[in-house]
Amino acid sequence: MIEEREIKFLNPSSAGYRFLILLFVAFLAYGSYFAYDSLGAIAPLLIKALGIGREQIGIAYSAYSIAAIFSVFLGGLLVDRIGTRKASLLFSSLIVFGAFIVAVAGNIYTIYIGRVIFGIGSESLVVCQSAILARWFKGKELALAFGISLTLSRLGTILSFNIEASIAEKFGSFRSALWAAFLFCVFSLLANLAYYFLDSFGSKVLKLREASSEEKIRLEEIKELPSSYWMAVFLCLTFYSAIFPFTSLSTDFFNSKWGIPLSLQEGGSGLISSIINFFKGIFKTAGGITSIIMIASAIFAPIFGRMVDKIGKRVSILILGSAMMIPTYILMGFTNIYPAFPMIFLGISFSLVPSALWPSVPLIVREEKVGTAFGLMTMIQNIGLFLFPYLNGKLRDLTNGYTASMVMFTILGLLGFTFSILLKISDRKMGNLLEKGK
Repeated sequence: MIEEREIKFLNPSSAGYRFLILLFVAFLAYGSYFAYDSLGAIAPLLIKALGIGREQIGIAYSAYSIAAIFSVFLGGLLVDRIGTRKASLLFSSLIVFGAFIVAVAGNIYTIYIGRVIFGIGSESLVVCQSAILARWFKGKELALAFGISLTLSRLGTILSFNIEASIAEKFGSFRSALWAAFLFCVFSLLANLAYYFLDSFGSKVLKLREASSEEKIRLEEIKELPSSYWMAVFLCLTFYSAIFPFTSLSTDFFNSKWGIPLSLQEGGSGLISSIINFFKGIFKTAGGITSIIMIASAIFAPIFGRMVDKIGKRVSILILGSAMMIPTYILMGFTNIYPAFPMIFLGISFSLVPSALWPSVPLIVREEKVGTAFGLMTMIQNIGLFLFPYLNGKLRDLTNGYTASMVMFTILGLLGFTFSILLKISDRKMGNLLEKGK
């Protein structure tokens, strides 16, 4: 009787079990999201402490992405070969090791090395995370699962931009903020262990099987991927290239153009005062305003994900989301309007596009190619994330301002909008597959 109750309580075929797995899968990337933007959150402090330029901050982000370019596609193949459980533990361990190197680094070049190792694990884990969700939620609540996963993961980014500068200033060193990032990565590794045991138990009960080496995707099969997949890939490339390279130096942008402080020192030092300052800082600090993108995404991504599951209209949502990006950079680059307002608009855009983009991949490609498709898409995405943070920093150092960078991001927005239109045309030839709901 007790055994029956235990099995009923942990019934892998139930929605509750799926969403329990979703909780831990979302936290797989929590630490890496926090650590990824820790450098951007304290960029002005790093520039001063290490005597470096904005270009070097951009290179630190590019170092992350250059590793991802060469590793993430192989990571997708590795997921297909050894399965999500073993692959996720490997990738999480690399994340922790890379974050450790960044935390102990004595110069910017050691930080680059740590970011490379961190990037190898982090972006490969994103591919693995997507494959896990496709495995457990395809045909059920896939877009909602992606939305919830993105929301919980991005809480790491929100927290990073809102507390890292305060941690550094409170303890008198930028290094304390980097150690905080390391500890969050350790937390995600523990979440990975919880997922490992839940997935292992569920797979045995439901007789789910992991992809084996016999199911490994051959490189020459890439040419068989449909045109709609490639339009989605190029939309992904341009859209994300206009988001994360911008946030890599947005705290410095807001601080230098509007004089917005990095942290608030109002009130006492108690818990209540810290909480009040946290929420005030969202609209009054450079990091807080940057985090508005992620806060809006955290609020709206599950809503839009559920909407996609119910009504479809994936390409229409992609067109709307990519179009919304364009005026935000025009406003921030060429007007003095307080940046919190266009950042809210950008946050809605950042909710719409991912909620429809990533769940579209399992609908476009065959099931046995999902890991490879996610890996290839993320690899190409990281080509942009390698190039544009460097260009953003280089343009800032060359022009002593961010106007040229805003022009660059506006052009990327226009390209993303163009690819969303081309995806609409391609999907129409496939019978409007991506526009269909349940």
